[in-house]
Amino acid sequence: MQVAVVGITGYAGMVLYQLLRQHPEVDGINLYDHKLTKNEKLSEMVPAFYTDETFVQPYSPDSIMADNQLVFFATSAGVTSKLSRPYIEADFPVIDLSGDLRLNDEAEYERWYHKPSASKQALNSAHYGLADFESAHEQKYVANPGCYATATLLGLAPLVQADLIDPDTIIVDAKSGTSGAGKNPAQSTHFTQANDNLQIYKPNQHQHIPEIMLELQHWNDHVKAIQFMTTLIPITRGIMSTIYAKVEPGVDAKQIDRAYKQTYEGKPFVNYTGEHLPDIKQVVGTNNCNIGVVYNPVTGTVMADSVIDNLLKGAAGQAVQNFNQMFDYQETSGLELQTFLP
Repeated sequence: MQVAVVGITGYAGMVLYQLLRQHPEVDGINLYDHKLTKNEKLSEMVPAFYTDETFVQPYSPDSIMADNQLVFFATSAGVTSKLSRPYIEADFPVIDLSGDLRLNDEAEYERWYHKPSASKQALNSAHYGLADFESAHEQKYVANPGCYATATLLGLAPLVQADLIDPDTIIVDAKSGTSGAGKNPAQSTHFTQANDNLQIYKPNQHQHIPEIMLELQHWNDHVKAIQFMTTLIPITRGIMSTIYAKVEPGVDAKQIDRAYKQTYEGKPFVNYTGEHLPDIKQVVGTNNCNIGVVYNPVTGTVMADSVIDNLLKGAAGQAVQNFNQMFDYQETSGLELQTFLP
């Protein structure tokens, strides 16, 4: 299969390109950049690929649809909201790693992203691709979930779907490495500021909150809101989403354990570790989400610890997982990865 990638210069685009180069079903990759006016060498645009002789082409929807069978967008927020229309009209397969089509309401998008929204028609055409629950099979436009949303939703799913918790008591304390902030330099990610430091940012304002809420309410309409906080930690890759909630009367540790085992049985990329709480290094370099859970019967509180690599399971890896589902390839194709050690 011939595929296109738009947006190779960002972290997610780089990792996606690496995955696709080793995917057994991908015969060729055409690279495009919506900011170019002429072909440029990939090695000059992204020095990490210094031995790669591939050229990056100026963006052209007609060329993309003529020369490829699918396009991945690894672009910043605000790009595909403007570029999605010709693909939707042509029913051409798209996997969009940005947040532009994850929501279903124009006003909500503009409220959280502070940018003009895609059209209502485009928003309604997109499939929210939380790959371990919402299969991309027979879908045409897949909105790949955000990294915080992926870790949080996978950690919460068994509790919410099985009505094991009081839906008004969900608290999420989520922490991410600096690559989650993207490639553009910022004061908060400057080495001197980020090193040996913890920084809370976007309190109650993170743009992944509304997509988390949409999926939670899809599973259980009793969930009205969550308390969600994000912290920048001094590592490069990884997310830990620590989730707290009060259990419903009569719920005990055995029921919680059973719910997680049943929910994730047979899912190749989600590993339930019981009371052995996972850490970020267990998943960095993989498309895995590891989840551990402990229950405190004294306070009636359950805590779930969900960890992912934000650039893989939280972005490029899940995009490839959606790609595999979309074209009926083996779900693990191109994603049989090993954890970075040490």
